[in-house]
Amino acid sequence: MESRSRIGLILGGGGSRAGYQVGALKAIAEMLPDDTPNPFPVICGSSAGSINAAVVAAYALRFREGIGRLVGVWENFEVDKVFRADPWSALSRGGRWLLALMVGGLGRFGPSSLLDNTPLRELIEQHVPFDRIDQAIHAGALTALCVTACSYTTGRSVSFFHGKPELQPWNRTRRTGRRERIHIDHLSASVAIPIIFPAIRIGTEYFGDGSMRNTAPISSALHLGADKVLIIGLRQEPGRLLDTSDHIPEYPSVGQIAGYILDTLFLNSLYADIERLQRINETLALLPESSRNTSLRHVETLVISPSEDIAAIAQRYYHYLPKSVKYMFRALGAREEHGDRLLSYLLFVKPFCQALVRLGYEDTMAKRKEVQRFLSLRS
Repeated sequence: MESRSRIGLILGGGGSRAGYQVGALKAIAEMLPDDTPNPFPVICGSSAGSINAAVVAAYALRFREGIGRLVGVWENFEVDKVFRADPWSALSRGGRWLLALMVGGLGRFGPSSLLDNTPLRELIEQHVPFDRIDQAIHAGALTALCVTACSYTTGRSVSFFHGKPELQPWNRTRRTGRRERIHIDHLSASVAIPIIFPAIRIGTEYFGDGSMRNTAPISSALHLGADKVLIIGLRQEPGRLLDTSDHIPEYPSVGQIAGYILDTLFLNSLYADIERLQRINETLALLPESSRNTSLRHVETLVISPSEDIAAIAQRYYHYLPKSVKYMFRALGAREEHGDRLLSYLLFVKPFCQALVRLGYEDTMAKRKEVQRFLSLRS
């Protein structure tokens, strides 16, 4: 058991893009024998990835069943399971924002967020059996579940972890690891995209999306004992080529700017941390064993990333959105050139999510030998 308790799973944020993670996990589940328990004793999630992480952890004793439940949820997603999309809700919240701007705020009656994500909280409560996390830890199928959120109160990135008694909290610059029993508020806080979804109070602090200020998303798994990590990314690498022509583009729309903000929020830190970890590994490889007087250690990584641009895929499914949400995206410029990034984070419609699950599955199966070799290695 000890030899396998060193593999960590990293599931970052990305809104509706997180359906890709589920497809990758579906492929991994099919590679394993039916009765195989969770192959990732250290599971770390942030933002939408925190929900996927919590389900995997809760079903650590029945890995295939847990992944099957995830697939069932994601392949049947609709916008109204994430936020209220009916015309009255959209007009009501939009009107409150407009009134607040006109009168300089409405005090405690002012809008707390652009969208009401109460349906998402209800969905989490329905599908995440939190009591099973303790069972998995006691049975030895799970070392730790870690869910990251950002404190608006202190400005620190907080990684809440629920795991074996010997695991210790940690403190680094603007980020900390805090032992707590994971429950619905932790997940709701981790998925609370700033401005779009409301902040969540935990204890005496208010928290928002776990991707904010999370400058080292891989580090939590290392603090919790992993010495190799499987990372499921949500961005095609390398990114789009820069346009070097003489064409002068139009001024960027609000949707285009918001899309790049979400790219920065959800994706940049993870890929920067992967690059940093790879450089550390390369540096350590150049040092003789006898001269490695350092706390750094080699960490084996395997990264699974989309083979297609998810933003481009999103444009194919825009017409499945409810009319009220379509109008909102159109007003923000999400239907214009380069506005597809914003759309790809909030497109919770069944055909798009099914396409992402399928892409994640196919990309992981294409790396079947590499994944099997990674999972079979035991330190």
